[in-house]
Amino acid sequence: MSYRGSADAPSPDFSLRSTAEKDYVALRRLGKRPVMKRNFGFLSILGFACTILVCWESTLILLDIGLLKSAHFINLVFSVELTLSDSGGPAGLIYGFILVWVGSLAVFSSLSELVSMAPTAGGQYHWVSMLAPSSSQKFFSYVTGWLTVCGWQGTLASAAFLSSTLIQGLAVLNNMEYISQPYQATLLFWATIMFSVFMNAIGGTLLPKFEGLILILHILGFSAILIPLIVLGDHQDSSEVFGRFLNTNWPTQGLSFMVGITGSLFVFVGADGAIHMSEEIQNAPVIVPWAIVFTYFFNGILGLGILIATLFCISDLEVVLNPPSGFAFIEIFQQTTYSTAGTTIMVSIIAIMQLAATVSILTAASRQLWSFARDHGVPGWRMLEKVDQRTTIPIWSVAATTTISCLLSLINLGSSTAFDDIISIAVAGLYSSYLITLSLLLYRRCTGGISFSSSPSGTLTNTAGAQLTWGPWHLPGLYGIIVNGFACAYLTTAFFFTFWPDTRAPSAKDMNYSSLMLGGTILFSIVYYLVRGRSDYSGPIVELAR
Repeated sequence: MSYRGSADAPSPDFSLRSTAEKDYVALRRLGKRPVMKRNFGFLSILGFACTILVCWESTLILLDIGLLKSAHFINLVFSVELTLSDSGGPAGLIYGFILVWVGSLAVFSSLSELVSMAPTAGGQYHWVSMLAPSSSQKFFSYVTGWLTVCGWQGTLASAAFLSSTLIQGLAVLNNMEYISQPYQATLLFWATIMFSVFMNAIGGTLLPKFEGLILILHILGFSAILIPLIVLGDHQDSSEVFGRFLNTNWPTQGLSFMVGITGSLFVFVGADGAIHMSEEIQNAPVIVPWAIVFTYFFNGILGLGILIATLFCISDLEVVLNPPSGFAFIEIFQQTTYSTAGTTIMVSIIAIMQLAATVSILTAASRQLWSFARDHGVPGWRMLEKVDQRTTIPIWSVAATTTISCLLSLINLGSSTAFDDIISIAVAGLYSSYLITLSLLLYRRCTGGISFSSSPSGTLTNTAGAQLTWGPWHLPGLYGIIVNGFACAYLTTAFFFTFWPDTRAPSAKDMNYSSLMLGGTILFSIVYYLVRGRSDYSGPIVELAR
């Protein structure tokens, strides 16, 4: 049995905990009727956010992007010098990681203020609606909603694809005669998605427990990888790691450095998945901000540690630049341990974590799609907004998200380049939604448009046309303006460089088409808005009266 988000929802039961009543009031003030069970607490949503980010794991997986870039440009006749990539060399990778880490902390500190004000699954498009001038709030909210939807759909596809190729990398590691085929990657992609659907379908109280278990593996797995790298590896001199900048392709070292941060941008994108779970989290106005900020601070430390340790352990660069497995970090593990069995165990930890990340990303992507459908923002919203009464899971949104990813994976059968170009919307779409949202927050903050006064519990607030009030998690005064301003400056810079190709003179195959995908997304949303959206979509719907 199903019911729509705007009607037939069960009445809240406040007899057990006062937190339940606070959660009901917080959502009611946004004009939304509670339809989800709040099964997540601090530790489980912290595990959820860490699982989506998989920071140290992604740092290893995406390390080969920087390493393999150089294989196209650098003559593979090596001396004992450490030669890395056109991403600025090992020092460029480290300092670029730190820059993106600090910038991401600023971005999500500011976004945490917004989720504390309006803890809704809609996230960015809801906040744009409440922050934008009344004359443009509907249009900007609609475009932001589509950017976020497409960004999360692309993120899911990329996560599932990484999972499938990691499994193929393990196969190559243990059988050098194995030759991976695109159709095998697609079948493994579908298997990964089906496992994610299964975990989401059973949902309920099991998913938070699953996320808590993965949080433990996330921490223990870090030690299981780091200790062998430190103890067993043949280490480079520290000057080669921290002081070696390289540039073989770009006019200046600074430009090479900025182009090279794109891998780190992908590592730190996506923790707003916890935001889209807000209606399933107890005491969301407080718990979600702290979980997000702690996730970025803690995972940044882990990611930086594993990056430095890995760069110290590169001994045979020629093999690393041409890895049979397709992943540079697998070859580094092999060079470190001199053991296929040991390397297999280490890689398996990362593969399991990547699979778990796919589960969480499907959850976040489906919740964001469900929320936008609830506000009539997408075609088929009457079906997509339905929530299963027994599990309180938006089954149709989960199914739609799954179908989109499986259809996208078919493109890989014809062209892996085309598939990569399509899922590039993951970073560009989400970063653009962050930038639009935080620019409007900075505008409201500097013009005094957000008050500290609290309204009666039955009064609408922090939705379109209503009073704006700060939530319990807030960066005060000048400090908040500085962090918000820095976040906007960082996002503008990062957004600009996400569109750059890997080389100065790319071929059609090597060209970065993310600008085309972003432009296509925006154009589609505008055309659909003019044709149908402006009649269906009026911004976040007020389901409950004042």
